[in-house]
Amino acid sequence: MARTRGTDACPGALQVHRAADGALARIRLPGGALTAAQLAALARVASEYGSSTLELTARGNIQVRGITDEAAAADAIAAAGLLPSATHERVRNIVASPLSGRAGGNVDARPWVAALDAVICAEPRLAGLGGRFWFSVDDGRADVSGLCADVGVHVFPDGCALLLAGRDTGVRLGADEVVETLAVIATRFATTRGSAWRVKELDDLDALLPGVELGVAPFPAVTRPPVGWIAQDEGRVALGAAVPLGVLSARVAEYLAAIEAPLVITPWRSVLVCDLDEAVADVALRVLAPLGLVFDENSPWLDVSACTGSPGCAHSAADVRADAAQALEADSGVHRHFVGCERACGSPLAGEVLLATGDGYRQLR
Repeated sequence: MARTRGTDACPGALQVHRAADGALARIRLPGGALTAAQLAALARVASEYGSSTLELTARGNIQVRGITDEAAAADAIAAAGLLPSATHERVRNIVASPLSGRAGGNVDARPWVAALDAVICAEPRLAGLGGRFWFSVDDGRADVSGLCADVGVHVFPDGCALLLAGRDTGVRLGADEVVETLAVIATRFATTRGSAWRVKELDDLDALLPGVELGVAPFPAVTRPPVGWIAQDEGRVALGAAVPLGVLSARVAEYLAAIEAPLVITPWRSVLVCDLDEAVADVALRVLAPLGLVFDENSPWLDVSACTGSPGCAHSAADVRADAAQALEADSGVHRHFVGCERACGSPLAGEVLLATGDGYRQLR
């Protein structure tokens, strides 16, 4: 069922959200990728114009809260190369297997991400996509297909499956058809969506893909990021660092940037520091671990997340981040997401969602 809201309130770097703690900007990172220099630039934006923290989102993007000079922040973001299109900046929502092209998978999905981003920015009709419409590119390891993006591709050993709302359409694509097909489906949605903002809100999918019959079940949801010492296929090393509750201080971001290595923000609110030789990785790990980043795959921090909560969100009934931090459980076996209102922002598709009631929490899911 389509939402009745007529305007797209999803924030970007230029159209900010007026939160309880000030202006909030969301910077899209297709495939979660950014350079060390770009992360350093965002850390400066947060320090000079914001709350001195960066928020990692469930779509592999970054938010800056409490912005006091919106124009200066936008200029700095653009100067860092993170704002290639003023008209399309809120619709550059592409999530991809974070380790693709480096460790495992059936294909290196990174060229598809770059090409799709370019096609999105070049198509005027795609400026009409909602800021929550997103694409997924799964290289076959089944990590992001389970996030149920609006349109995506999943690479099997014998071909590429086209997905709608996280479900297999039965359509198989050649590698040279992937980018064009994803863009065509998105364009059809943008021009026929009516009042719908997401594919799952459509009553009839024929306008997107005539005669489509979706698979019975979506791909399984993944809730844990890759963490620790990760051997890359070509002999180098990636470090996977979970960020507790997705809140990365500008100071720690500066340390990450100082490594001068490619970075990937994952949809599980973690950071991958990639393409390191072993000596550099060893030093980086010794420096970063005491700063609060999590490299232990058994850490209870990997099983808990939260929305912004109070005081940043006026809708929240509690400081859910503080409550989540106090409710860590070793070996809980289930992911728990704490939310301050029934909108349940950022909720994963698996595990428990705990809703603040004002005098405790109840299970929303």
